[in-house]
Amino acid sequence: QVQLVESGGGLVQAGGSLRLSCAASKGSFSNYVIGWFRQAPGKGRDLVASIWNSGGSTNYAGSVKGRFTISRDNANNTVYLQMSSLKPEDTGVYYCAARRADSAYEYWGQGTQVTVPS
Repeated sequence: QVQLVESGGGLVQAGGSLRLSCAASKGSFSNYVIGWFRQAPGKGRDLVASIWNSGGSTNYAGSVKGRFTISRDNANNTVYLQMSSLKPEDTGVYYCAARRADSAYEYWGQGTQVTVPS
């Protein structure tokens, strides 16, 4: 079992940057795929980026490609989401989640708020 804790959210002006962190407070997620999801106000939770356990393969939603970078440090049980050129539409609660290669996301963090005022 893995417990995930996100940090790094906050208020940032459009065009600014933030780096989110997802740390495993219990267990190790080196064997898991890690995803970052965003839930905008009044909307569902959408996957914005994911990274495979080796860190060699990443995927991004079209809306963030070229602006967000996901990376992982398995030695320190941490996954990062570097967000640049932020836009008001990036506002939402960001969650990290973990899954095994052949399963759905099963472990979730509590979320961290990112606000980009228009």
